[in-house]
Amino acid sequence: MLRRIALLAFAVLLGGCQTNQVNHDFDASRDFGAYRSWAWKDPALQYRPDDPRIKSDLTEQRIRQAVADQLDQRGLRPAAPGAKADVNVQAYLIVEDRQQQVTTNYGGAWGGPWNGYWGAPMYNETRNITYKVATLQIDLLDGKDGKLVWRGSDEQMMSSSPNPQDRSAAIRATVTKVLSNYPPR
Repeated sequence: MLRRIALLAFAVLLGGCQTNQVNHDFDASRDFGAYRSWAWKDPALQYRPDDPRIKSDLTEQRIRQAVADQLDQRGLRPAAPGAKADVNVQAYLIVEDRQQQVTTNYGGAWGGPWNGYWGAPMYNETRNITYKVATLQIDLLDGKDGKLVWRGSDEQMMSSSPNPQDRSAAIRATVTKVLSNYPPR
């Protein structure tokens, strides 16, 4: 039990130390200033894998709201009903298992050459830790030709927080980071 707690603590510390690089890509030939309205492309959110343990109407609602809020802050407004949007938005939630090897050193000698060495023999224990990583990808497609004009994504180690407010806050923070480079400068 103590070993499991230590592994979990290590995984949390490892997740806190890693620097997440938010990925962005865009079509430099596009005039992003001309985009004024947006709409969701159907389906608005796609899951990879299409697993019922991951797929959730609540998660989709949180992602949709966070994206709508961020696009609004960036000057894009929802297209009027029946009108064609300048940009169509589609999001992906990709969950995958990752592994990391962790080596722990036990024992070893103490002292020095002047007092002699003493202590237990040294040995290493190497374990594989499996954890889940969620990637949120947001694509913006031109409303006229349907071509991808902007893409952003960020990945984070998944937590098993039972608190809906924490989940909502994590999704809002991730969407904010992903859309931080829109419109491209």
